[in-house]
Amino acid sequence: MTPGKGKPMRCFFAAQASRSSVPFSLAFLVFVAIFLNDERGLASTPLSRPNIVLIIADDCTFRDLQVYGGQARTPNLMMLASQGMQFNRCFQAAPMCSPTRHCLYTGIYPVKSGAYPNHTMAYDWVRSIASWLQPAGYRTFLSGKTHISPKSVFPFEYSGKGNNPDPDAIDAAMSQCAAKKIPFLVIAASNEPHTPWNKGDASLYPPESLELHPILADSADTRQGYSKYLAEITYFDQQVGQILGLLDKHQQAENTLVIVLSEQGYSLPFAKWTCYDAGLQSGCIVRWPGHVQQGSQSDAMIEYVDVVPTLLEVAGLPRPDVLDGRSFLPVLTGKASQHKSYVFGLQTSRGINNGPESYGIRSVRSQRYRYIRNFTPEVTFVNAATEDPTFATWRKMAAEGEVLAASLVHDYQHRPAEELYDCNADPWNRHNLIDDTSLAEVRRELAAQLDAWMLQQGDNGQETEMLALTRMPRHSGDDGKPAVKAKQRKSRKKGQGR
Repeated sequence: MTPGKGKPMRCFFAAQASRSSVPFSLAFLVFVAIFLNDERGLASTPLSRPNIVLIIADDCTFRDLQVYGGQARTPNLMMLASQGMQFNRCFQAAPMCSPTRHCLYTGIYPVKSGAYPNHTMAYDWVRSIASWLQPAGYRTFLSGKTHISPKSVFPFEYSGKGNNPDPDAIDAAMSQCAAKKIPFLVIAASNEPHTPWNKGDASLYPPESLELHPILADSADTRQGYSKYLAEITYFDQQVGQILGLLDKHQQAENTLVIVLSEQGYSLPFAKWTCYDAGLQSGCIVRWPGHVQQGSQSDAMIEYVDVVPTLLEVAGLPRPDVLDGRSFLPVLTGKASQHKSYVFGLQTSRGINNGPESYGIRSVRSQRYRYIRNFTPEVTFVNAATEDPTFATWRKMAAEGEVLAASLVHDYQHRPAEELYDCNADPWNRHNLIDDTSLAEVRRELAAQLDAWMLQQGDNGQETEMLALTRMPRHSGDDGKPAVKAKQRKSRKKGQGR
């Protein structure tokens, strides 16, 4: 499988993947041989390389975390932030689970890697953080939620309890590595606070006392759901504490870089499945004793796509040219205060649960403004959120004349071709400034940046959107052509499997 149409290959070993005369495995061995002789390569002892622990939540709006001023109690994240650096402008490239995780683990944006719809798969030429760290002597573990494919691209040692990390497996992994002095990468991928919200103690969050976001209509079921969701964030925080405790148990905390990410926003409207800040902005806390200043904060703009190159630099390994991300290690170590001027995002709705035939979105954000382009504004936007009973309540409230509910219901399902938001004055992206003539130059600049990014990624807009099913294993055969089985067709007619 080769990258998207019209996309030039930018490094030796990626180029070899598409040439039958030189297999990828040989190219990869050449790469390993090159850095074997590099002073930063395998000549270093394993002890000189830090361990890495990456903990990721699922469908968690970062503003709900106590550490970011939210209502969900997160004592372990509060402690972690006091011991490291809190990023206030971290973004991901897609507001859905699967493309987010592919991008995070590969350092490549979704369209270029082939993993841009939900429940997706990367091209065979793509390599992940496990592929890069293992030749350097690391053991690489992923415990919990996966949503990544194929396994040849992601050669982790897997474990989990359902979709949650397995503390016993992580304990054993750390024990084995500590005993043999082998550096490790542990990814603990939680399923919380993804629906159903059935974990944690909701009595800590009385519905009537909660402050609702301006993107939520005030109804009894909204408040009850929000209460259960906050409780599940606290449950996730307990998972974080448990994993940090295992580092202490095995005396690995001082030589371990820890990153905690909140992932895309909750599955209520205007967050997950959208390119608003609530969907694409993430919490990010990093602790690395002796390297990252305790209790520090950064307003540098970073992206999930930057995590892999950062971890490779931390491990003393070269950055493969095929990666899209750039290391933000200078920000972590206090040598830089800025990282990027623009961050990018996309939403592919073709193939999502209860989704439309297609509803493609692309977005770019500067330090202050977010520009959004909707490919099919004439289409009514639908997804799992619009099928939820809570949204039905909002519709009823709107029909009865409740102003906020009417505005939210309309704006969520009907959007213009272009949107522009001042994220400083309007962090929830509710006031579209696209027709403000004083911002015409801002609009032109951001539109040009988005066009350039799409061109570089081989993203052909609506044409790329309509090919989404070929990037989903459940819809695609080995030849990349749609291959929906009869059972899947039946489930789709019932509103499932989409």
